[in-house]
Amino acid sequence: MSCLRRLQRSLHTLFFIAACALSTGAIGQIQLKTTAAAGSSSVVTPHVRAELVAQAPDGVGPGKPLWLGLSITHQPEWHTYWKNPGDSGLPTQLEWQLPAGIDAGEVAWPVPRKIPLGNLANYGYEGTVLLPVPMTVSPAFNPGPLAKEATFQLKASWLVCRQECIPEEGSFTLQLPLQGTTALHAAAFNAAAAAHPRDLPALGGSSAQVEGDAVLLRVAGLPPALQGQTLEVFPETTGVVETAATPAQQWDGAVWTARLPLSPQRSDGPIPMPVVLAHGGQGWRAELPVPGGWPAVAALKGMSPALEAALKANAAAPTAPAAATPAPLGTWLAALAGALLGGLILNLMPCVFPVLAIKVVGFARHAQNQRAHRIGGLAYTAGVVLSFLLLGALMLGLRTAGEAVGWGFQLQSPAVVASLAALFTLIGLNLAGVFEFGRMLPSSLAGLQARHPVLDAFLTGVLAVAVASPCTAPFMGASLGLTATLPAGQALSIFAALGLGLALPYLLASWLPAFARALPRPGAWMDTLRRLLAFPMFATVVWLVWVLGQQSGINGAAALLALLVALSMAVWALTLRGATRAVLAPLSIAACACLVWLWGPKIIELESTPIAAASAPSGVAGVTSWQPWRPGLADELVAQGRPVFVDYTAAWCVTCQYNKNTTLASAAVLQDFATKNVALLRADWTRRDPAITAALAQLGRSGVPVYVLHAPGKAPVVFSEILGESELRAAVSAL
Repeated sequence: MSCLRRLQRSLHTLFFIAACALSTGAIGQIQLKTTAAAGSSSVVTPHVRAELVAQAPDGVGPGKPLWLGLSITHQPEWHTYWKNPGDSGLPTQLEWQLPAGIDAGEVAWPVPRKIPLGNLANYGYEGTVLLPVPMTVSPAFNPGPLAKEATFQLKASWLVCRQECIPEEGSFTLQLPLQGTTALHAAAFNAAAAAHPRDLPALGGSSAQVEGDAVLLRVAGLPPALQGQTLEVFPETTGVVETAATPAQQWDGAVWTARLPLSPQRSDGPIPMPVVLAHGGQGWRAELPVPGGWPAVAALKGMSPALEAALKANAAAPTAPAAATPAPLGTWLAALAGALLGGLILNLMPCVFPVLAIKVVGFARHAQNQRAHRIGGLAYTAGVVLSFLLLGALMLGLRTAGEAVGWGFQLQSPAVVASLAALFTLIGLNLAGVFEFGRMLPSSLAGLQARHPVLDAFLTGVLAVAVASPCTAPFMGASLGLTATLPAGQALSIFAALGLGLALPYLLASWLPAFARALPRPGAWMDTLRRLLAFPMFATVVWLVWVLGQQSGINGAAALLALLVALSMAVWALTLRGATRAVLAPLSIAACACLVWLWGPKIIELESTPIAAASAPSGVAGVTSWQPWRPGLADELVAQGRPVFVDYTAAWCVTCQYNKNTTLASAAVLQDFATKNVALLRADWTRRDPAITAALAQLGRSGVPVYVLHAPGKAPVVFSEILGESELRAAVSAL
């Protein structure tokens, strides 16, 4: 965590440097707000990120509902295990240290998935899984009259496997307020509850009958909607049946039957036999009587000698993260070309326009000074490229520290969004002529821009990167996604190429005399243009307030608007003269500071309610509404034979909003989706979501937007960042 703190201090340093150039718009701040307490509630390894989370809607007290759980986010292709791990593996173990008067229940295991391994199979979890545990708070719980928090400690151990298996463990500490609501992870607990198998009643038609080398399962009382469907079978007892075998199953009226081969190494005969049946991510649990009992079995065996030897070897030698493999020369050069082209196209993104517009004014001011042009172009390029390198180094460093971050990660923090809104408000007021920095700052600072035009151009490049970071242009996605797998040198070279592409048009223009001669001469038009450019700045503020509303809710957005009004009043008061300024300026500044103190926490607090997925337009017949994405849902729908279109998006991504309101709002596209019965999923990355970050990494992407069309029996189709209606309709019609 010391590494993370050093990186965050670097972000604050970048913000301070950029803020020094307010008069020219060279402003930026990059900051990451982590969701877990430093070094206490989360543990990061090269293979998983584990976090102790809680759900206490009414606080912590006798009789009040309380759930704790271990959330595990796996790296792609890695998995941990269910209570019955299958042919190999070990289930995750939890050891609690709880306050007196609080007792832990059993893990409410969600339905696992079957993970084939050649002629073997395991039962486990990939992606992100939450293992919830109900807590009972008895009347004996007495924290004391002055206590405000309760401390929970957990020691967990798990086996994480891909082709190799690594035993890992972690110690977690979580402090919960006794009063108030703890519900930040409500959606995850609700999803885990929905995935927990429901108990079936014990009915006369249910049984597990041993017939030769197989066991015949008969289960009655299943929901009528399941009749005719193929179900997954997960025995809770290890080593009873052949895990990898596909059971022969059918429906006998309302009774489901299946024949499972017995394991030749069977070492147990449970009475009753507990099984979990699953379909579409939901599960049902039955304890089946075994009439006639089980045949004699061999002596109870432990784990296989090979697995035991592997676990001992892994435990004896601590593992280190696998070294990144350099990309082949051709792949690396292609990534550099994609980053350069993506940076060029990034100049056309609407989020970059305000900065470029300010730069045009400065360019015209020195239209006849070729040397100033060239030096300014080089300084601007240096600011852009160095900022991209710093942003890339931060991303790579945070990933190494176990943080799930991607392109545009800083705008997942409400504090960053609110800070940018305030800074753009100041720029807009300055451009509109409400105030001049020269009249408000000491003379030594007021003339800084005129005395140091090179620094001014450099900081404008810093601002260009800060504003461009929420956008993803075509060709950028694949190049940025590749950086997660490359050594630091190759990865940073891609970020440098991206910065060079963004700066290249201005750099070339500054070195071409014909471009400078084509500009109109300085005059009154420049003042008019300057005031006109205030409105794109204010439009950017509107967008940032909307983004914050997606993160902190309507109350957070309203608080930010009030603070921006107070900030504007304080700036205006400082432009007054005489006794009026002496009275109004201190009052307005004090009022602004008071509002920051009172409402600042509300602005940066993430709203616990999940962002709802948008509905399709009612004017298009038969169109299915957009559903919230969750890990594994696309695979489940494809397994049912249904195509799936996934929109990886974020409120702070301008390119995402453009596509959402053009191609994805097209009546023809939506009708094509309806005709082909395509399920529409929206993965909203506005807030920090490690599961979406992991899903993007599996697609070779590091930021949004990303659009993927899944179809049964076909490879996923990944579309361009600027989503074209014709290419999307062609892909859908080919289903």
